[in-house]
Amino acid sequence: MAYGHEQHAPIGAGDPGSAAHALHTDHGPRVLPSDLSAPPVVAVWKARALVAAAIGLVLSVIIAFFPLGFDHVLRAYLLAFMLCFGLAGGGLCMLMLQYVSGGKWGLILRRPLEAMTRTLPLIVVLFVPLILLGKHLWLWAAFSSHEAVENGLANHLLTEGQAHSLNWKRAMLSPGSVAVQFIVVFGFMAVWQYFLNRWSVERDADPARGTQASFEFWRIRSENLSGIGILLYTILLTAVVIDLVMSLDITWYSTMYGLIYLVGQGYAVLALGTNTIIRLSQFQPLSTALRKTEQYDLGKFMLGFVMLNIYLSFAQFLIIWSANSPEEIPWYLNRIHGGWWTITSLDFIFHWVVPFVCLLSRSFKYDNRKMLGLTAWMLFARVFDLFWLIEPNFPDAMGNLHFSISLLAYIAVPLFIGGLWLWFYLTNLASRPVLVLNDPHTAEVLEPEHAH
Repeated sequence: MAYGHEQHAPIGAGDPGSAAHALHTDHGPRVLPSDLSAPPVVAVWKARALVAAAIGLVLSVIIAFFPLGFDHVLRAYLLAFMLCFGLAGGGLCMLMLQYVSGGKWGLILRRPLEAMTRTLPLIVVLFVPLILLGKHLWLWAAFSSHEAVENGLANHLLTEGQAHSLNWKRAMLSPGSVAVQFIVVFGFMAVWQYFLNRWSVERDADPARGTQASFEFWRIRSENLSGIGILLYTILLTAVVIDLVMSLDITWYSTMYGLIYLVGQGYAVLALGTNTIIRLSQFQPLSTALRKTEQYDLGKFMLGFVMLNIYLSFAQFLIIWSANSPEEIPWYLNRIHGGWWTITSLDFIFHWVVPFVCLLSRSFKYDNRKMLGLTAWMLFARVFDLFWLIEPNFPDAMGNLHFSISLLAYIAVPLFIGGLWLWFYLTNLASRPVLVLNDPHTAEVLEPEHAH
């Protein structure tokens, strides 16, 4: 690892002739261009994201007028919110993990992760319709008091089990309580992303940059904030997924649910971050900075999250199935019966089998085109998995999958919200240099390539 005066890779400006020579030789470090801003093609990607969002919005409005269309649009909106929240919050958690663990993979991925965290204002705005229309999604919002629960039970709108769960869980699951919890969640994310993003800019502007003292100062500062941040985010994420997804079936519970979502967020964040980096590597400055070595490391990291995702999901299934509890088993039965077995099988193939098999290959991880295709596939698979997690919780879909035009909301709404979020993400990405300079790993990634 190069520190201070040992950092022999020239960064930034230099003699044009020697820079060109360094870029085309295998015997010396490469030279970064003086302009480290995002390439102009990002503006084209932003325009495409807005077009996708507009198409998704039009389709969503049309679908809302079909029978059960509004209900499915709202459910799909919840799916899209969880996807975008996962990218913003998961990006923050992955950024903190990188600061705590170090590594060249984080240097290359840091700017995309920071851009993901700065989409938080959009996430806060997207949450407002959910809390306002919550009665159409959650029983705890529709029956928010003891009297409302008793009336619902008397009018056969609730079962005994649902009424008991609503009364017992009201301290956490009520409109007021959920609102307070999200104020805490968004407040935490705002504070942590603000300081990590601010320090990242100040780090590169440090007058002592390039020295070991500067490296150590910023490393310790970021590590101290990130260490406690990872713990707090894990706790708060568990509350978020209980409030918004697990409580769709008010009688069901799982002690592993929050951790499964945490790993799922890492799965999607790495897919998007790696896709972004490989696309940017077709242009300067990342065409100089991204080596096959770091791309291969990102592929291995993605494989680790795929395997952990498989393990946790199967462990939850095995524990619940072996316990054979009547309060827990129906959650899986609703995802097996009435056509849902096909969706369950496809989810297993899409979400786990395909990325696992592909990422086992060493040559696959070195191939740009294949990695671009796989990372896009993994983002699709994450959306498909969220559909499997959300839709079967509703009475009209429990153990009885109906294919109708209103079900297309699960395509239209994520296209709208996802396109809007992607535009916001790319706008943030283009607002800063796409590579960190004041880091000891910067010199390392400019060393000659050793991977074949």
